[in-house]
Amino acid sequence: MWRRRSNGGASASETREAPEAREAQQTPAEPQSDLTIDALGRKCPIPIIMLAEQINVVPLGGVVAVHADDPAAFTDIPAWCRLKSHGHVATYDLPRGGWSIHVRRNY
Repeated sequence: MWRRRSNGGASASETREAPEAREAQQTPAEPQSDLTIDALGRKCPIPIIMLAEQINVVPLGGVVAVHADDPAAFTDIPAWCRLKSHGHVATYDLPRGGWSIHVRRNY
């Protein structure tokens, strides 16, 4: 059911936002990372293996971004972080599908 919002007399065109503005508000900008691992198109456990091989390349406290589109990586990489005592910073949607999963090196 559609309901009209009361907007204090402003016309619908004055209060409607462009689709680009809505997307920008919904998806926060992806922060910089010290290293990006491209695991797009690879099935788990390959993204985790790639992360485990490269995490020591960044300095302590550095962030590795793993780009992956396998649904298992979405849950497995944060679980790997808990298991190995690294920090799962955040997961961001990639514009063309998949995720950028950010991991902070703790040791």
